[in-house]
Amino acid sequence: MAGPTTAQRGERQAQGSSAARPPRRPGRDGAGRRFRLPGRGVLILALALAVLLTAGAIWLLYGSSWLRLERVKTSGTQVLTSDEVLDTAAVPVGAPLVSVDTDDIEARLRRKLPRIDSVEAVRSWPHGIALNVTEREPVLLIEKGAEFVEVDDEGVRFATVAKAPAGVPLLELSSGDSPSLRRFGPDRLLREAVRVTGDLPKSVAPDVRTVQVGSYDSITLGLGGDRTVIWGSAEQGEAKARALQALMKAAPGAAHFNVSAPTAPAASGS
Repeated sequence: MAGPTTAQRGERQAQGSSAARPPRRPGRDGAGRRFRLPGRGVLILALALAVLLTAGAIWLLYGSSWLRLERVKTSGTQVLTSDEVLDTAAVPVGAPLVSVDTDDIEARLRRKLPRIDSVEAVRSWPHGIALNVTEREPVLLIEKGAEFVEVDDEGVRFATVAKAPAGVPLLELSSGDSPSLRRFGPDRLLREAVRVTGDLPKSVAPDVRTVQVGSYDSITLGLGGDRTVIWGSAEQGEAKARALQALMKAAPGAAHFNVSAPTAPAASGS
């Protein structure tokens, strides 16, 4: 009988060698050498270090004098003064900069100074806060006795002034017994007048002296030189603006313009 082949003998030897090798024991590497797992002492040390770093950061932000608020700056004011904004903001100078409630400062400024349209309180590390203000701009005036109420492009009445700002038209609203006023109310008619001022051509807007609102669909503009523009309702504002520009170019000497029907504008008088 033939004996095992060379290949078979090699396979048996390999199996025997594998069976004789002891299994790898925990705590040893592939060569059987021992190695140490991280002990409890190392973990405690790492935890203590993390606690110290956290405590140090908290002290730096809240307890040290290095990151405290020392100066407050304002920008963007036009009618308001920097002192008015700073006094109203009441920013806590000397407090840790990280603890300053910027949302509260912004809300207080908008609430107490209606002329402010938007404001952003920004931390300027390591010692400052910047108050970036955007003021409302009047697009209409409402006469109130000897004073004037300013109205912005959202229809917000935001300030009363003794002197009318230059270049802002005066709103002339229909009388209290007007059917249109009873139906729509003064606020709605005011918003319609504001819409018209926003649609005016840039070449015409500076020349507008009054915006007369007789009813919802009867708005008339009074221009310098006793000229008038019958605008109609606030609808189709862009089309009416284009028609008015073309009409003024075609009849530069006219005194009265009617763009209430922008597809059939008309000019008259001289």
